[in-house]
Amino acid sequence: METNRLKKLETFGQSIWLDYIRRDLIADGQLRRLIDEDGLRGITSNPSIFEKAIVESHEYDDDIRAMALEGKEVNTIYEALSQHDVQRAADEFRPLYDKTDGHDGYVSLEVNPHLAHNAAGTIEEGRRLWGMLDRPNVFIKVPATTAGLSAIRELTSEGINVNVTLLFGLPRYRQVADAYLAGLAARLAHGKPVNHVVSVASFFVSRIDSLVDALLAKIIAQGVERADLAKTLRGQAAIASAKVAYQIYKEIFGSDRFKTLADQGARVQRLLWASTSTKNPDDSDVKYMEALIGPDTVNTAPLKPLDAYRDHGDPKGSLTQDIEKARSVLERLSEVGINLNQVTQQLEDDGVTKFNKPFDQLMEALAQKCATAKRESAGPQAEQTALKSQPALKLP
Repeated sequence: METNRLKKLETFGQSIWLDYIRRDLIADGQLRRLIDEDGLRGITSNPSIFEKAIVESHEYDDDIRAMALEGKEVNTIYEALSQHDVQRAADEFRPLYDKTDGHDGYVSLEVNPHLAHNAAGTIEEGRRLWGMLDRPNVFIKVPATTAGLSAIRELTSEGINVNVTLLFGLPRYRQVADAYLAGLAARLAHGKPVNHVVSVASFFVSRIDSLVDALLAKIIAQGVERADLAKTLRGQAAIASAKVAYQIYKEIFGSDRFKTLADQGARVQRLLWASTSTKNPDDSDVKYMEALIGPDTVNTAPLKPLDAYRDHGDPKGSLTQDIEKARSVLERLSEVGINLNQVTQQLEDDGVTKFNKPFDQLMEALAQKCATAKRESAGPQAEQTALKSQPALKLP
């Protein structure tokens, strides 16, 4: 009997992916051990992850220096570094990808987050990154914004694997699934195969509770008539949303519309649970991982939550339990004056900003590293000249 709690999740139809990437993870064999010992089945990344990997380590310094001295632009350097890591990780997962016939073994790379509201720009960048990576087991991450929906449809129709990110709301999830199905239909209409086109819809979980619970806390503090009801709803909105999202998934991918596509080899767009790290210190550190275990799903988490689940998680099918309770939670949020659609739209807007900021910080850090490399290469005299050209500090 399988004793590794992470690996046991496979028996419930759930794949575990790692929400983290860094060069030494691959170089020192840790990724291979996670694959072999924990049953890890994929990796996701985002601008924040790459910002921490590149800025907070020295793993990339030699490559940055070499490219800086070649006169490469900062954005070109970032793409080279991230592309290298994604390609190497994809190569590590390639045997799993082949073994599972493309069900798992994927690594994700996100388009420039500043393109979140630019459909044409997202499509162009998605095509370019897909061609640069040149691996069948990669995803191009596209945000679930209004503009992103057009990009999802178009990229899918071109046979490009899409990981839909920054997905929070149930109405938006329906639109995301529709965009995927429309893309598959368009591809078939052009006489092209769909059996190797893969997509996941990354539904962000814990951030929903973070915002909803803050709103509930204000209602409770006011001591109004709805305060008692608000207390019963704390910490429940995220899991309830995810469970209802899975019911929508079953409805859409059990429909005649999808059956027509499936008869031509189309694959379901699996729900991927993102942001499953527990934010509230009063909650279990495996709260979201334990509550959302079910068939044809993915859970992506950083190393710390995976370590916690391996240590004391309770593997059992939970995603389809208490569905009526989940629907009731969502309905009762409106009774205390919380509009969940407005909440999830705010989360989407905030999510775009949260990815733009680390991306910009990374570009700035790379520019500084490039400038330092050029000064040091030019020798002490040039460095002294550069220092003299710096504006004098203004003392108080």
